[in-house]
Amino acid sequence: MPTLRVKAAADTIPLTPLTKAELPGWLEGQPKPVAQWAAALGFKAEPGTTAALPGPDGGLGRVLAGVPAKDDLWALAGLPASLPPGDYRLDPEPDRATATRLTLGWVLGSYRFDRYRKSEKTLATLLWPKKADRGAVERAATATYLVRDLVNTPAADLGPGELAAAARALAMEFEARCKVIVGDDLLVANYPAVHAVGRASPREPRLIDITWGSKDHPKVTLVGKGVCFDSGGLDIKPSSGMLTMKKDMGGAAHALGVARMVMMAGLPVRLRVLVPAVENVISGNAFKPMDVLKTRKGLSVEIGNTDAEGRLILCDALAEADSEKPALLIDFATLTGAARVALGPELPALFANDDKLAADLLAQGEAETDPLWRLPLWQPYRKMFESKVADLNNAGTGGFAGAITAALFLESFVSKTTPWAHLDVYAWNGSGKPGRPEGGEALGMRAVYALIEKRFGRG
Repeated sequence: MPTLRVKAAADTIPLTPLTKAELPGWLEGQPKPVAQWAAALGFKAEPGTTAALPGPDGGLGRVLAGVPAKDDLWALAGLPASLPPGDYRLDPEPDRATATRLTLGWVLGSYRFDRYRKSEKTLATLLWPKKADRGAVERAATATYLVRDLVNTPAADLGPGELAAAARALAMEFEARCKVIVGDDLLVANYPAVHAVGRASPREPRLIDITWGSKDHPKVTLVGKGVCFDSGGLDIKPSSGMLTMKKDMGGAAHALGVARMVMMAGLPVRLRVLVPAVENVISGNAFKPMDVLKTRKGLSVEIGNTDAEGRLILCDALAEADSEKPALLIDFATLTGAARVALGPELPALFANDDKLAADLLAQGEAETDPLWRLPLWQPYRKMFESKVADLNNAGTGGFAGAITAALFLESFVSKTTPWAHLDVYAWNGSGKPGRPEGGEALGMRAVYALIEKRFGRG
């Protein structure tokens, strides 16, 4: 995360966000030349527009920024790249909530993925607003940067081993415990579905298990789908379908991002993070259509499609998570194209077996400008993944309700008494917007953290 400047106000350029409705009143209180300059520039405070006003010495004296609303998270997110390089300060100083949101948007707009190509552009920087909740900004920003960096990294440099290394680094930073079960040891430890999906790759599958916090605190467990690359297996994807499959570990990245926020805040929870990490590729020992796999829960699964692999690795992790009867269980997964067809790339599909949990998550999503949309766990659709030879089939029949049938499949591995939510996320921006560059993205992460903070409080 870029460091925001801490400087004397005299060394910074005033930045004034204004809505269209506020502009006339603000100009009335300014010297006449200011209004004349704004008029000459044609500035009408349209969202996303700016007006650079001269100072007494002829240099840049102030910038006016048109915003849709004073507290809009993304109102200033495009400015780090579009303003002339320099140090800016919000003037007038906004209230705490507004200052926090505007600052977070600015920092998210400063993100660059420069592992392979360094940007030559110098970004504008912002003086920390005095009233901003610096801890909240740093938690959300560093977690988002983590998610974006992991998702943006090509599969050649982020396989199951590298994902485990990233998880270990996060655990070490916060003195958490991280255990990793690798390769054939997954069979010994009874994670057969994780092993089956990942065994075809020379980069061995593994189960990443992070624990943090006091055992006396409520148990909060996060599960993330860690398919570091998905070829589709023997039911191979077309080349166009593989172009963004480095992002198929986006669920794992989200789980690690929420974990980072929880640990940074020191929330009084017993946190556990489970990430099954695999590559779904092809070799002589790849799992095959119509195979029947064992699972950790004891249910047998017939393979209707090897490209429906995410739910297979998640079912083992969810069964383990559920065995501890956590107070809250949430999984993230880039699970279905059907969710994207229904809701598009920006809106994660939310499924939950608890109406209060679903309502609270939706409310936090709205409050955090991190929206979710609930879809039903429609029980009559269970017949779509019935099998004649096993307890379940991993692929629904008929081509309908793919996101719902996938969620119902996962629900089969969670007890009815465990409050559980499943987020089917895209984890990707197909095109850039202010604060949301093209590439990997955290969706629903801030909403989930806000729910955990609200339910379990701070230490």
